[in-house]
Amino acid sequence: MQIKLTSVFVDDQDKAHKFYTEVLGFVTKRDIPIGGAKWLTVVSPEEPDGVELLLEPNGNPAATAYQKAIFDQGIPATTFLVDDVQKEYERMKELGVAFKKEPTTAGEVILAILNDTCGNLIQIYQVQAP
Repeated sequence: MQIKLTSVFVDDQDKAHKFYTEVLGFVTKRDIPIGGAKWLTVVSPEEPDGVELLLEPNGNPAATAYQKAIFDQGIPATTFLVDDVQKEYERMKELGVAFKKEPTTAGEVILAILNDTCGNLIQIYQVQAP
């Protein structure tokens, strides 16, 4: 069993696509029209055949409620590994990204939490050298 696809609900696929590619640095893997939405996935440029992230429309009322509830509670919708949290934090701050939590040490990791502008909090983290 493998994880090849995961998803994050978004309130606007085009806005999400722009944020996830232009700000976070992912690249488009699939952009397939399906009715009024798209099967829209992004991947890490470091692993173009790796796990795909589906930018899934939150049109279902249950999805909208779930997304709002975890956002309001400060729970990240997903988490991404980075080499240097402080460097990514500073780069994204310059691009105008709003952070809910600045880089913070938590055990063996350094993490930060940002707002993806599409209804989600996203956590980035790096593993500290022992």
